[in-house]
Amino acid sequence: MKKFALFIVLAIFVFTGCKKDSVDATSLKAFQNSINDMASGLTTIQQIKFSEALYVLKTFGVDAEGDTNELTALSKLIAGKKVPEIFAMADHVAQKSGISWSSTGPPSLGEMNIFGDMEAKERDPNDIEANGLSIITKPVSNDSILGPKALQVVPRLTDASGNPISFEGAMLETNMEVSSNGIVLSNSKNLMQDNNFRGFTIRYASLPSEKLIDNKIDITVSVKTKEKTLKMSKIGVPVNPKALLQPQINTPVQAPSTTPATDPTVTENPTNNPATGAEVPATGGDPKNTVQKFLNNISSQNLKGAYDVSENPSWGSYETFSNPTSGFGSVKNLNVKNISTSSTNPTSASVNATYDVTDKNGNTSALKVTFGLKNVNGAWKISSYKIN
Repeated sequence: MKKFALFIVLAIFVFTGCKKDSVDATSLKAFQNSINDMASGLTTIQQIKFSEALYVLKTFGVDAEGDTNELTALSKLIAGKKVPEIFAMADHVAQKSGISWSSTGPPSLGEMNIFGDMEAKERDPNDIEANGLSIITKPVSNDSILGPKALQVVPRLTDASGNPISFEGAMLETNMEVSSNGIVLSNSKNLMQDNNFRGFTIRYASLPSEKLIDNKIDITVSVKTKEKTLKMSKIGVPVNPKALLQPQINTPVQAPSTTPATDPTVTENPTNNPATGAEVPATGGDPKNTVQKFLNNISSQNLKGAYDVSENPSWGSYETFSNPTSGFGSVKNLNVKNISTSSTNPTSASVNATYDVTDKNGNTSALKVTFGLKNVNGAWKISSYKIN
């Protein structure tokens, strides 16, 4: 009897001891068995969240086509990982992909099973009765200098009449391709869970300007439901050329003028207007030198020096001018390509400048700016600023 009892104890120990607590990626069968073993030690809610985490990793964490290839890639991705590590990886992938899912949140995707042998349910949340797909685009992230810096793309599932349909609790794989003249510029993937899907955001600074035709892009979105894949394209969507990624040109900033500095309070050789005989103020040299000084100071982060050569009411106070978000404080450096004086008289002048501006996030934009200047006590001051 004691021997029999000992045999029972050993059998229980062997049975429980064989359960795996980490992923076995030696084969797909071993992979599935190890996942089942790991899930068996979790509570019901934890099991659902574990299945959701695996689904997120399978859909967004690996780059493969077809269920078998995706499962193989997933098994290699999480080989040797335990439940907490898999939750952490899924959280990272969800955050990186812009998915509103977290391992600590309530169940939101249903009882997903990556191996495809889901138990019978009354209704599959991905079985959406949709007849079409629409795409809404809207410029966003408006900048006071550059204008819109991004484009929001929102796809909507529609019925036969083209009206948006209502649904919730789904996990529809949604892909977006951005191209121009047949050249693919980017691909993005996300999950559409309901009809309040926020869509995608295209940052103009990620689009290389030299690859765009007429500053327009083509957008193709596909949404995969249980029964079919819906696809829609929007051709020739205009973008803001001022905010596009510009090619890097290693042209050094022009050196400051070597003209000897003069005291702006001293007026040398005043001239008379031949028509009226009235004295006119000295011009203070070439006005483009003031613009060059302004741009050099901006590029070298000497914002006080740049502000001192201006009297532009629209720039307001120095605090507004140097604001790190909406003012020139957001500029990292400038690459000046050309500066020329377009018009000048003793009291006012106009100077055109072409340059690339790079912000502190590394985004580069090409600008063509007309500077208006006025003569203040014999020195040129920037009084207006217009992006062409």
